[in-house]
Amino acid sequence: MISPPYCHNLVQFGRLVQKQSLLIAKRESSNMTHPTDIPNVFDGSVDLGIIGGTGLYKLECLEAIAILPAMATPWGTTSSPITISKVVGASDEHFHVAFISRHGLHHQYSPSTVPFRANMAALKHLQCKAVLSFSAVGSLQQHIKPRDFVLPQQIIDRTKGIRESSYLNDVGLVGHVGFGEPFSKAFAQYINQFQDVLKHSDPEDSCALHLNNETTVVCMEGPQFSTRAESKMYRMLGGDVINMSVLPEAKLARECELPYQMVCMSTDYDAWRDEAEPVTVETVMGNLHNNSSNANALASTIITHMANDMPEFMITGDGLKGSLKFSISTKPSAMSKETLAKLKFLHLDYW
Repeated sequence: MISPPYCHNLVQFGRLVQKQSLLIAKRESSNMTHPTDIPNVFDGSVDLGIIGGTGLYKLECLEAIAILPAMATPWGTTSSPITISKVVGASDEHFHVAFISRHGLHHQYSPSTVPFRANMAALKHLQCKAVLSFSAVGSLQQHIKPRDFVLPQQIIDRTKGIRESSYLNDVGLVGHVGFGEPFSKAFAQYINQFQDVLKHSDPEDSCALHLNNETTVVCMEGPQFSTRAESKMYRMLGGDVINMSVLPEAKLARECELPYQMVCMSTDYDAWRDEAEPVTVETVMGNLHNNSSNANALASTIITHMANDMPEFMITGDGLKGSLKFSISTKPSAMSKETLAKLKFLHLDYW
């Protein structure tokens, strides 16, 4: 129990959210049972990759057909085993979904230590066509309420250079991939059509799904939360929500030429409000549970519709095909065998 059962400022609130999130993650991971008769190999291809909390791996619309051990890649090992599932009742029985728990099954990876490169490389190696990501965020704007969801279209990078953010960092390899539009607009618009699935536990209230071309997520390093001054600065810079996970995830998806969209789930108002009302434990837990329920509902709806009618951006690659290959300045003949092998892990047909 947390005593007293309320918080008078956002610093206490942040600590409370973090603690309760960890408790939920631990509870979910302890309930995860992997039947022994499910194969640990998979020789097919994956259509949709999902990165998020452990609760998303057990959606009712999915039936696990393989649970791959944490995959070794040239950039390390994935943060969790990879659950491969088919979609129950779908017209396309070969539509497959791969799930990775970003922070590990036991929430053992902090935002700064998540093996982002390994996670995205594994999804690309499995021939994913798009990546759907979920993350809790703090709101920097009054109109984005706790329990609202946001589909950001821009990013402000406030990480500190601690995280490896590119596959092009080898000595003897130079490349610069375009990142002006960090998310897939087509993917965001596709998700936005399902906004009605978001429900509030209070029938007199509602949960919104926010999408416009300028909606911006700030990515901070953490693990500490923002100071009040920082939170106000992020608002002045044009930030709408803030988290610790979108980078380098979005950058790596771009280098993998994968359409990528993060669904941001608002839990609080960060630290910018000078006169914040006390926040109760009941409110915090209610926000977390409501967001989790809505994330499951939204993900299930997206997956089911994709499996019955694959969207055009997944079929065509959303215009990203070739964007990595033609951004590399170094000739293949000048690359080391090790570097070429790494690139082939991602793009076998390029080199």
